[in-house]
Amino acid sequence: MSEQNGSEEEILKTDEKKAVDESVKDETAAQVGENKATSEKSAVDNEDSEQEELKLKVAELQKKCDDFEDKYLRAEAEMANMHTRFKKEQEKLLRYDGQSLAKDVLPVIDNLNRALQIEVTDDASKQLKRGIELVFNDMEKALKANNVTKIEALGQVFDPALHQAVKSVPAEKGQKNETVIEVFQDGYMLKDRVLRPAMVVVAQ
Repeated sequence: MSEQNGSEEEILKTDEKKAVDESVKDETAAQVGENKATSEKSAVDNEDSEQEELKLKVAELQKKCDDFEDKYLRAEAEMANMHTRFKKEQEKLLRYDGQSLAKDVLPVIDNLNRALQIEVTDDASKQLKRGIELVFNDMEKALKANNVTKIEALGQVFDPALHQAVKSVPAEKGQKNETVIEVFQDGYMLKDRVLRPAMVVVAQ
């Protein structure tokens, strides 16, 4: 009887051990599964974080590229504008080359013109006047050859862009209003630029 009891106790112990082992195995498996799930979730989170970081870097690089492109386009446009301005200035200089010289010559022309207005009677004075006239004509030809021309004023409609009114008088019979009836000083142009306006009297 005692042997039978001992055998039963051993069986019970064996069963208990098996139960404990199974329980430990289950707990271990559950722990492993939980750790695996946690690890997988952590890996997914890390991957998401890396992707987000990459997106931010890509966005930052794209912004830098856009900034560089904008600066490049602005610099290119500025260079084109500078080239255009330089070309225009160069054309302007060539077009109006000699303007300063022409302005310096005009007072000499005025003096010669005034000398020609003086009435003379003796032969010596007449000879001198003819000499002055030749010089005056040569200078006007030289000016014309360099695109400096006299502004037509007498009998023309007053134009403030070309004429400077120094006096206005009532229009007489046969005279139109705003018409130049006398020229005090000739005006000149260099091509399409006014070197100086004609000083005139205007009928009103």
